[in-house]
Amino acid sequence: MAAARALTALGAALLLAAGAQASKYSREANEGLTAPGSKRREAGEFRVVRLNQIWEKAQRLHLSAVKLAELHSDLKIQEKDELSWKKLKAEGLDEDGEKEAKLRRNLNVIMTKYGMNGKKDSQLVDTNYIKDGTESDTLDDPRLEKLWSKAKTSGKFSDEELDKLWREFKHHKEKIREYNILLETVSRTEDIHKNVINPSEENLVKEEVLHNKHRELKDKLRSINQGFERLRKVSHQGYDTTSEFEEPRVIDLWDMAKSANFTEKELESFREELKHFEAKIEKHHHYQKQLEISHQKLKHVEETGDKDHLNRNREKYAMLEEKTKELGYKVKKHLQDLSSRISQGLQHNEL
Repeated sequence: MAAARALTALGAALLLAAGAQASKYSREANEGLTAPGSKRREAGEFRVVRLNQIWEKAQRLHLSAVKLAELHSDLKIQEKDELSWKKLKAEGLDEDGEKEAKLRRNLNVIMTKYGMNGKKDSQLVDTNYIKDGTESDTLDDPRLEKLWSKAKTSGKFSDEELDKLWREFKHHKEKIREYNILLETVSRTEDIHKNVINPSEENLVKEEVLHNKHRELKDKLRSINQGFERLRKVSHQGYDTTSEFEEPRVIDLWDMAKSANFTEKELESFREELKHFEAKIEKHHHYQKQLEISHQKLKHVEETGDKDHLNRNREKYAMLEEKTKELGYKVKKHLQDLSSRISQGLQHNEL
């Protein structure tokens, strides 16, 4: 009996340790080391220590200049959400811990997306559409591969339209991958929660909390299904000449907005905002391309150029890098705000 009790205690301790490990990013590591006057904070890129650690690790990886700028934008969004959560927590507005759990899930998505989650099979996905290597890239989904193959040989698309369609396929592939990462993270978090929670406390878990936990997954799955239907339609019929949006993320938002509980006036206002958002994305793409070109040129000058030439190229690269980071953050923040508004509209439909 004593041995059995010891094993039970050991099992509980291990589960609690796993739960503590999963949440380490949001408690002691950050709250203790980001205190006012902290030397680490003053020297760091971010105001959250855990994010500085990730950024420093990324500097040692062989990420492209564009990929590093994208990661920086993702971490800035995470930082904004993290600091907002700390304010809510101080006001006692996250009693069930759901917002904290969402922050952990989002951070895991970022770590996995950039191959920093410790898994050997993690793959970096090019979400910037800088390279057009359509022949060497794969879509990792038989349905998508089949649709793409039919579209390429249909004769319905010009070369420019095929490039545009390929960006849509790649965007859809990335959406599926992000959904799978999020699904795995949510499942793992819930497994730990179920094992650690005291059975007598289970009746205290509200259905609304569980519903909120899966809302993001539900929204992503809805977007994936709508996106696939769009790809299937475009691949068979070609592009509609009256289509007003070209950027895949904007097309996604517009399709979902039309399904949300918006009035005619609200929908028209949203359409206008999407036009501004698409222009912002195009500007970001322009700077991403310029950054990649500048990075290649800088590497060449470092090998062959004189000091003055090298300094000029470094200054230009630093300027482009900063601008790309700044625009990347603005695009991701705008996307987050637009997605949140649509999600609220879709929730009204379900009530």
